[in-house]
Amino acid sequence: MRLTTKSRYGTRLIIDLAIYAKKKPVPLGEVARRQKISVKYLEQLVRKLKLAGMIKSQRGPYGGHTLAKPPSDITVGDIVRTLEESTAITDCAETDIRQCGICNQAGDCLSRWVWVEASKAMFHCLDNITIAGLMQSRPHQPAPNTHGAELQ
Repeated sequence: MRLTTKSRYGTRLIIDLAIYAKKKPVPLGEVARRQKISVKYLEQLVRKLKLAGMIKSQRGPYGGHTLAKPPSDITVGDIVRTLEESTAITDCAETDIRQCGICNQAGDCLSRWVWVEASKAMFHCLDNITIAGLMQSRPHQPAPNTHGAELQ
């Protein structure tokens, strides 16, 4: 499984909200500007992250997005599972069925267990990385700018 921009940008979106949406909802335009990601792409990510219960939205002139739960309760594994819609690093590791039918070695493949175990190990690692932990490990975390301007 190659992690796509969905996971990388989704993680950046969640971190941005954890930093800047502590007191009030943040419009996606501000996130887009800070993260250099298009608003349209962020909208797609927000839809999935809202369904997963990680983000909540508020409409209106003072609307925007906030986290639906504390940063300590959101893991990178949660974000990747939600946005990639898979937990396997290869197609044949998607299910526990021994005969997957994906490749020409289906049923006789002696290496399939490697990909299943590698998928489990990757998510074990990602599930132990919280957004709060990432925020604490940032060496140069900028102070939130309430005007939405770039920090120098």
